[in-house]
Amino acid sequence: MVAAARPLRQSNKHNAPGLRFEKDLWAAGNQVVAGIDEVGRGSWAGPLTLAAVVVPQNKRLYKVRDSKMLTEAEREVMHDRILDWASGVSVAHASRQECDELGMSAAQKLAAQRALNGLGEPVDHVLVDGNWDFVESVPTTRIVKGDAVSLSVAAASIVAKVTRDRIMGEADRHYPAFGFAGNKGYPCPRHKAALAAYGPTAVHRRSWIFMDGLRWTAVPRVVEDSPQPSLF
Repeated sequence: MVAAARPLRQSNKHNAPGLRFEKDLWAAGNQVVAGIDEVGRGSWAGPLTLAAVVVPQNKRLYKVRDSKMLTEAEREVMHDRILDWASGVSVAHASRQECDELGMSAAQKLAAQRALNGLGEPVDHVLVDGNWDFVESVPTTRIVKGDAVSLSVAAASIVAKVTRDRIMGEADRHYPAFGFAGNKGYPCPRHKAALAAYGPTAVHRRSWIFMDGLRWTAVPRVVEDSPQPSLF
């Protein structure tokens, strides 16, 4: 049974994303319109995660908001409600190894294709958050702050955020000193202190510049065209 969402906090009541973009595309003959959003691009550890959500044309789900506007508990409830409501949901990742080997832009394109393929049906049009078309294989509309104005993208932002947060919570069980359950792999004082004390873990992105300050650990930064052996 899907849990009921609590009443919206006052600050969120008038910030509902709409269906303006979706309705225009449906009216133009696009039957399957997917919203896509990503999370983890700026993290120092863990995967890059993308979600694709196809919202139904004849059934609304209220209390969906940009994931950044919701608390963790609210996101968890809405995640399960979105899975129960949406016409299609797919989540895909680019691993930390792929982020290192391909670079973040190529890794995001790879994860986007995996997410779209995971929907199991041809997609007529995609809505993406931001001003960069990282899909390319399907007609795409770029929407700055799309997770705040498009219901499809907002739903995708919640699914992607909750999925990746759960992954980083699992990583926290293996590497408790780094506080991954709280910081999700992003830089913060505790994360930096743990890196200084213990060096990088198996989930850290080895090509990122923070590695330059960790030479004493004997784990060098991975640099393109100069592959280094991994200790993990």
